[in-house]
Amino acid sequence: MPDIEAKKVVRVLSGTRVSPPPVWLMRQAGRYLPEYRALRATAGSFWTMCMSPDLAAEITLQPIRRFGMDAAIVFSDILVVPYALGGEVRFEEGVGPLLTRYDAIDKIERDPQIWLRKLAPVYETLRQVRADLDEDKTLLGFAGAPWTLATYLAEGGSSSDQRAARLWGYGDRDGFSALLDLLSDCVACHLIAQLKAGADAVQIFDSWASGLSPECFEDWVIAPTQRVVSKVRAAVPGAKIIGFPRGATLEGYRRYGQVCRVDALSLDTAVPMDWAVTHLAPLCAVQGNLDPLLLLAGGEGLRRKVRQIVETASDVPFVFNLGHGVVPQTPPEHVAAVLDAVRTPI
Repeated sequence: MPDIEAKKVVRVLSGTRVSPPPVWLMRQAGRYLPEYRALRATAGSFWTMCMSPDLAAEITLQPIRRFGMDAAIVFSDILVVPYALGGEVRFEEGVGPLLTRYDAIDKIERDPQIWLRKLAPVYETLRQVRADLDEDKTLLGFAGAPWTLATYLAEGGSSSDQRAARLWGYGDRDGFSALLDLLSDCVACHLIAQLKAGADAVQIFDSWASGLSPECFEDWVIAPTQRVVSKVRAAVPGAKIIGFPRGATLEGYRRYGQVCRVDALSLDTAVPMDWAVTHLAPLCAVQGNLDPLLLLAGGEGLRRKVRQIVETASDVPFVFNLGHGVVPQTPPEHVAAVLDAVRTPI
C-alpha cells in the first residue's frame, strides 16, 4: 500500500506545512496542452472523453508527465451529477453546456444505485490513474457543489446571474430546499465513490457562490455543503475535502471554513493572501490563488506574483494553485515557469 502521508498535498490537508509548497492547477489537463488537442481531434466530443475511462485517464496524466505537478485531478466535469440524476447533458461549441431544465424535483432520479451505475466510468478512470500515478502524487476527485449544480438545473445551462435558481429559491423555498438536499445526497454519493475508487482527496467546486445575500449564502451554499461533508466523512472517516466557494465575500469564506469543516479552502483571485493567512489558516489549510490571466500573460510579473504568494503563505499549510482554471490560450511554458518559481527556495 502506498504511504499516503508521503503525498505532499495530503500532508498539507492534514495540517502540515510543507516547503516548498505542493502545486497543482485547476484545469491543468485540457485545451492549452498540444497533446490534449491531438487526442481531442480524434476522440470526438468533450463529453465522450469524460465518460471514456481510457481517454479520461490519459488526459488526467498528461500534465503530470509534462510538468510533474504534485497532484492529478481526474478529468471529468461537474455536470456528470445532473446526468446521474436523469438529465440530458451536451456541450455545444461556442454555446457551452446545455442540459435538461427542471423547475420541480418530481422527475429527478433518486436511486443511488442508478447514480453510481451511470457514473461508473468516472470511478474506472480513477482506478486506472491510480495504477499509473507515482505513489508520491496525490489523486484528486471532485464534484460541483449543490448550489452551483442547482443553477444549471434551473436554467438548463450556464447563467452568470443564477436568475432561474434564485427565483426558484425565493418563490418556492421548500421545493428549492428539497432540490438542494437531493443534490447534496448525489454529490456526497459521487465523492464517496471517488474516494473508494482511489482518490486521496476531493474538491467541491461552488463556481457560482458569488453575489448572494448572507442569508442565501447560508441556506444555499453553506448548509448543503455541510450536509455533503458530513455524509462523506460518515462513509469515509478522515476523508480529505477541499472547498471552493468561488466569489464568496471574505466573511463568506470565513463562515464556510467555520461551518463546513473542510480540510482546505481554495481561494479565488480576489481573496488577499495575507488576509487568508490570518483569518482562514487557523481554520484549515489554504489553497490558491494566482490569477489565470497572469498565468496567460507570463513574464517577470508572473514570477514575481508567484513568489509573493508563496512567501506570504510560507508559515501555514498551503497548496499553490490558481484562483480559477487554466485558460485555453495559456502557453505551456508559462505553466512550467510557475512550477519552477514555486519550487525555487525562498
